[in-house]
Amino acid sequence: MDARRIIARLRDGETPARAELQWFAQGLADGQVTDAQAGAFAMAALLNGMADEGRVALTMAMRDSGRVLHWDFDGPVLDKHSTGGVGDCVSLVLAPALAACGAHVPMISGRGLGHTGGTLDKMEAIPGVVTALDETRFREVVRKAGCAIVSATTDIAPADRRLYAIRDVTSTVESLDLITASILSKKLAAGLDGLVLDVKIGSGAFMKQMDEAKSLAEALVTTANEAGCRTAAVISDMSQPLAPALGNALEVAASCEVLTGRSEGALLDLSATLGGVVLAGAGLAEDVAGGHAAILAAISSGAAAERFGRMVAAMGGPVQFIEDPARYLPEATVIREIPAPADGYVAEIDGQALGMTVVDLGGGRHVESDAIDYAVGLSDMLPLGTRVRRGDTLGRVHASRMESAAQAAREVQAAIILSEGTPEVPPLIRDGVG
Repeated sequence: MDARRIIARLRDGETPARAELQWFAQGLADGQVTDAQAGAFAMAALLNGMADEGRVALTMAMRDSGRVLHWDFDGPVLDKHSTGGVGDCVSLVLAPALAACGAHVPMISGRGLGHTGGTLDKMEAIPGVVTALDETRFREVVRKAGCAIVSATTDIAPADRRLYAIRDVTSTVESLDLITASILSKKLAAGLDGLVLDVKIGSGAFMKQMDEAKSLAEALVTTANEAGCRTAAVISDMSQPLAPALGNALEVAASCEVLTGRSEGALLDLSATLGGVVLAGAGLAEDVAGGHAAILAAISSGAAAERFGRMVAAMGGPVQFIEDPARYLPEATVIREIPAPADGYVAEIDGQALGMTVVDLGGGRHVESDAIDYAVGLSDMLPLGTRVRRGDTLGRVHASRMESAAQAAREVQAAIILSEGTPEVPPLIRDGVG
């Protein structure tokens, strides 16, 4: 086997053989494949794509590049994954809600990619929380809280661990084949019985068009089911931030508002929809509607919030975090309102631009080694269809310096288009697969 030959085949529009992809994935894991070769492979995959059998083979090869977990729980082992968006903190709401409904949720998550935030970065905004747990402690947290949101250990899909970071800095995040292999290699290695996928479409997503999102959803569902994990996908709208906040600590706060019953809206609605799908598939609900109701009941009763607090404490965070998140979460030194430049309705929101504004504030990474400022971001963002007068507040910038806050405010104003007439707001749930 030779990495150069495999890359050349992919570059020339061919799909490497299963054995070649197995070797390449193992080379990513053990270092035989260099960073330059991994980047070239990723770019060739983005530009030329892979056939279905190649995508399945790559996914399984990346899964098998490390350890595959097995569980001995009475209830089903379930999980959820999003393809990435802005203001998307569903995992923080859904994982404890599923646990409160009788599932076990060993959620292996990732860091921010491109303009989208990462679930691990959000969890680590909570003081003391450690997401890099060894397998023994990972199992203990799942047993104690019913859920754990952690990073992949060095022996869980190590090939993806390496390729994931390289994709982020080589502009190859959008590859359908690499997204599929990246998501599912970690999820399948977690030993799941069921999975629900949230495939995003819109300005804040990697997939901008419905045909792209549908293709990705079908690829994910087909690949996961062929691997023996019962999987369905929901295609949801990302033409505006899901939560009114973007940024790590701010999204944790927004999630806690939902978990404690102090906030409703799209974040709650999508969490309940995804939960309903995966609970029904696992037999914990009679149907999707019953699963949807079960998630809402777990939140309204306080059971989901209790599970979240238990998870945070088990992962090193404050024991009473869920009782008073504001006491513990970091706050930005500069908070500035963003005025509307004219009268009108919020007609369009460039979610990708908002996400990059947060990255530029320090809430994300331009390169893998960048440190994260957990306090910065945007809050109180107005949803599509809102009527504003000139000078009204479109949202708030949370920054470390006045200069960066002023620049961010200008970028947000440029990312929001106002119209004279009432705009049509797309539905939250656009389609589904499986």
